[in-house]
Amino acid sequence: MSVVVHHRYATVEGHRLFYREAGTADLPAIVLLHGFPTSSFMFRNLIPQLEGYRVIAPDHLGFGLSDAPSADEFDYSFDALADLTAGLLKQLGVTRYAIGVQDYGAPIGWRLAIRDPDAVVAVISQNGNGYDEGFVANGWQGIWDYQREQTPENEAALRGAFTLDAIRDQYVTGVEDESVLSPDTWHLDHAFLSRPGNAEVQLKLFLNYATNPPLYPALHEWLRTKQVPVLAAWGKYDPFFGPDGARAFARDSENAEIHLFEGGHFLLESAGDEVAALIRDFLAKHLPTA
Repeated sequence: MSVVVHHRYATVEGHRLFYREAGTADLPAIVLLHGFPTSSFMFRNLIPQLEGYRVIAPDHLGFGLSDAPSADEFDYSFDALADLTAGLLKQLGVTRYAIGVQDYGAPIGWRLAIRDPDAVVAVISQNGNGYDEGFVANGWQGIWDYQREQTPENEAALRGAFTLDAIRDQYVTGVEDESVLSPDTWHLDHAFLSRPGNAEVQLKLFLNYATNPPLYPALHEWLRTKQVPVLAAWGKYDPFFGPDGARAFARDSENAEIHLFEGGHFLLESAGDEVAALIRDFLAKHLPTA
């Protein structure tokens, strides 16, 4: 049986959010949360491989096909993005689910889990960080500098991350054979980031990322208390989140599976079938279908 993927919109707190959905409401639910600078497009090949589950993959506000109000019109923060995600799930009747997180999707997912500890029953992390040792200093120094002091020089350095070449680098770094990557990905990301006012949205989220590491102790406590199953499928040459961030999950969950791949930040683009197979095996054990 083939998996039909639907492309839908919902209005949450006055904002129109785009999301991809497969499966029916009676199936176990998986919520896929994308990172920077992409959208739910990053899950386009994974979703059809998750037969037997209800899969929901939204575009965060300011990303992809969701509304993108200016930074003056909306107070962008990871708390706010988590609020909107929770509102979407409530509207869709999703109360118990696994999360699949990557990059920015991780701090959004961690907030959902900390706020409602019984709702999230399993974690799939593809380079979605939850530990201080996961940060690669070279990749984060510019953001840390900007968080410390919002000077024109620090801002200009970060604006360089919005160029087509910089976005492409996020995809190709750590990938041995770049020809397996579709250039559609970085061209689409660049087009969305290039919308008027979106650079200021992203700068605000870079600044707000400083609120995420202080949440890590609560995340670790949740993992330990609930012994939440975790699958960490990690591109070990990611220039932003190193493999120590994957290994650290095993410290807090006895049900952690750690898999390091020859790949980078967007592992689904270079090893998508292998990661999908791991996810299916993991879900069969921890989120079985009827």
